[in-house]
Amino acid sequence: MTSHSLDALKPQAGARRRKRRKGRGIAAGQGASCGFGMRGQNSRAGRPTRPGFEGGQLPLYRRVPKLKHFPLVGRTRYTLVNVGRLAELEAGSTVTLESLAEAGILTSSRDPLKVLGNGDLDVKLTVRAAAFSTAARAKIEAAGGSCEVTG
Repeated sequence: MTSHSLDALKPQAGARRRKRRKGRGIAAGQGASCGFGMRGQNSRAGRPTRPGFEGGQLPLYRRVPKLKHFPLVGRTRYTLVNVGRLAELEAGSTVTLESLAEAGILTSSRDPLKVLGNGDLDVKLTVRAAAFSTAARAKIEAAGGSCEVTG
């Protein structure tokens, strides 16, 4: 019967190999330059270079974000609604993310609300949103409404 305790664990036969003794003479097979050759960056002390190093050229991981169509890191996502859609609401009401979802104007209310300026508005509304475009703010205030930025 075999013991199942941790102190009885041993690697399987042939799994562990002897450490190669470099720089210990010709007979060891890895004498003098230890198999790294005579000259060059890869034969020097302190080698190997770090992962991604390209000999001083700007490495790929630093070049790529400068290319077009690269996604922004930590980008703020918004639920978008245009001013034209707010014209359907009744005058004097308060517009929030939740009220727009109840009215059926928004399909998703996962991200904070941002109001954009496409369309016309002639209804006085109090709009509470995380962000407003300049055109949207101007149209809401021109209709007699107010814009409140929520945290």
